[in-house]
Amino acid sequence: MTKNQSRAGYALFVLFVINLLNFFDRQLLGSLGEPIRREFHLSDTALGLLGTVTVLTYALVGLPLGWLADRWHRTRLIAISTAAWSLLTGASGLAQSYVQLSIARLGVGLSEASCAPAGQSLIGDLYPKEQRARAMAVFMLGLPAGIFLAYYCAGTIGATFGWRAAFLLACIPGLLFAWLVLRIAEPVRGAIEFKNLSGGAPASVKSSFAAVLRLPTMRWIILSGVLHNFNMYAINSFQTPFLQRFHEMGLRQASNVSAISLGAVGAIGLLVGGWLADRIGAKRHDGRLLLSACSMAIAAPCIFLAVNQPKGATGAFMILMAAGTMTMFVYYATVYSAIQDVIEPRLRGTAVAIYFCAMYVLGAGFGSLGLGMLSDHFARRAMRDAGMSTMTEAFKAVGLHNAMYIIPVLAALAALVLFAASRTVEADIRKLQR
Repeated sequence: MTKNQSRAGYALFVLFVINLLNFFDRQLLGSLGEPIRREFHLSDTALGLLGTVTVLTYALVGLPLGWLADRWHRTRLIAISTAAWSLLTGASGLAQSYVQLSIARLGVGLSEASCAPAGQSLIGDLYPKEQRARAMAVFMLGLPAGIFLAYYCAGTIGATFGWRAAFLLACIPGLLFAWLVLRIAEPVRGAIEFKNLSGGAPASVKSSFAAVLRLPTMRWIILSGVLHNFNMYAINSFQTPFLQRFHEMGLRQASNVSAISLGAVGAIGLLVGGWLADRIGAKRHDGRLLLSACSMAIAAPCIFLAVNQPKGATGAFMILMAAGTMTMFVYYATVYSAIQDVIEPRLRGTAVAIYFCAMYVLGAGFGSLGLGMLSDHFARRAMRDAGMSTMTEAFKAVGLHNAMYIIPVLAALAALVLFAASRTVEADIRKLQR
């Protein structure tokens, strides 16, 4: 192994762990949603709004931080952000009211916003195109690993010590890796693609945004991200409450099912997806996006059948949801590397920030909140249909079950959008090569 390969491997490992902690801290609300809802007497809309506060802040602040990632030391930016969100995660465990918890989560969203733009920009400069999907898959492996650990650890800790303990313990590893990321050597931007790249000033902010949005592939990818992230945040926010209400499972058991069906299997989708994407991408420019479209088309019926299982059929639910989640995770290895393929190196941080802004504002921002509002709507309708005037847990279970059917519908739409992106990607790659 050469010195450069060793340096790239160390950087990828640290970035993977930081990304894991990013999603671990973010997913604690989904794992511990029921005890938090009960303590603060919240509706599903209010519970979903907690997640929306985080992701909207994350998305909007990500634009200036993505711009900054193209112009400042990316390693320092990630280190400062990681330390800040870790401390604010600990503060979430000290919240004594819904308002205090909302403020702490808003701070987490502010701090996490630089992780993806700066991290993906670093990977784009550390790995050549033919290895990039696999490297991006390892980085994004932090997503399922973080979700798995959040459900598994938070379920166990929450059931034993209370939900606050999980938030307090979560802040410790982030502080350690905030220090370790400073040991990553900052690579030269675009050195892999453009050997003779001069040190000239990057494009202005206005032209940077316009240059990214002029690419048809980026516009299709942004739309796919909106649909995909709505689903991911809706599932992650409400699957464990759904299992507790509709299938009448305990917190620890429901969290364990979610840990496997939403977290562990995602690692398979990412790693296999990254390997396949590099193999297919070496033969055809549209290979990565075609693979993503096919994977999403498989996910839609799997999730529909999972939600459609009768009460108590938790084994069948877990198998079907695991299959749907595994194929949905192929999205990250394929689409994220496709962004690096079509974007000029000095604009990668900006491009990822624009993509994330739309994906989180219009997708994740409405995912947890939108599903929560749908759940409340269907619960009220079930109450009225029963001729009752008092909301009960049984009506809330019916409402959440009915609301979950929106997820496979949007997965099918995402498959169509990704297929459209595959039709434009070759022309955009040729523009970059010229």
